[in-house]
Amino acid sequence: MSLLEIKNYSMSFRCESGIYNALNNISLSIEPKSMVALVGESGCGKSMTAMSILRLLPKNAVVNSGEIIFDGINLLTLKNSEMNKVRGNKIALIPQDPMTSLNPLYTIGNQLLEVILKDKNISKKDAENKAVEVLDIVKIPQAKEKLSFYPHEFSGGMKQRAIIAMALAANAKLIIADEPTTALDVTIQAQIMNILNDIKEHLGTSILLISHELNLVGQYSDEINVMYSGRIVEKASSKQFFQNPLHPYSIALLNSLPANNPDNNRLKIIEGQPPSIQENISGCRFNPRCEQMIDKICNVKSPCSKEIAPGHFVECYLYQI
Repeated sequence: MSLLEIKNYSMSFRCESGIYNALNNISLSIEPKSMVALVGESGCGKSMTAMSILRLLPKNAVVNSGEIIFDGINLLTLKNSEMNKVRGNKIALIPQDPMTSLNPLYTIGNQLLEVILKDKNISKKDAENKAVEVLDIVKIPQAKEKLSFYPHEFSGGMKQRAIIAMALAANAKLIIADEPTTALDVTIQAQIMNILNDIKEHLGTSILLISHELNLVGQYSDEINVMYSGRIVEKASSKQFFQNPLHPYSIALLNSLPANNPDNNRLKIIEGQPPSIQENISGCRFNPRCEQMIDKICNVKSPCSKEIAPGHFVECYLYQI
């Protein structure tokens, strides 16, 4: 049984100028003890998918259809008071910016204890011991001493570790890591990803990894979901995806990586810009940028998802005609 399953989920924004689709027929599942990646260009809907899971959408957001099943419960049916017990406890978020995600007025220890002491059955001493334990897990040196540090005394990488520690302190079953390596240098990125991978392997915590760093994603995730303009256009195991990408957008993303252009001084680019949600495009929303677009097919109707190989799905007419 999947820990999280998003089924045919669609969401729009209601604006003065009209209603605009932001997420279209999203389906995604995360098994226990797995890391699933959601990748794509900025503005494609990755973070909005995460906010949908946590039900932290703007007031003008409208859920059109679908279900978000977590641990056997449809989160979309919960009252706000019930959802508050899920956020931060069962589902934890590692936000994009570690610099602004910690309260500058409180020590790291105070912020960890606030999370741990939500469990009324734990003593203050045991809570302090657990705070040290989770800082040890995320490899913060001199963990006991660091409890008295304020966020400004931590580097960016240490702040990100502290935020991961808070997710562990809450005993979350699912961690949503939204661009967890943004603004960190390459060495620290690898350290953060190794910590997340250890948490998955040794603690059994599931992770939804939102990223545009395909190299990182390929090393650590079990499954990759490629998102474009509010749709998941390809879904495959990490191994399948890198060995045999199918969707023209996926292929273009991979071709833009420096590792795939060792003899070329200029990186390959995807011509054009991703469409805004206000832009009306007939058919596949990638068709204006697609080098393999089939006239009077791709620009007429959106393709459906089709399983091309076991566990490998793609939305593209190249595999349906």
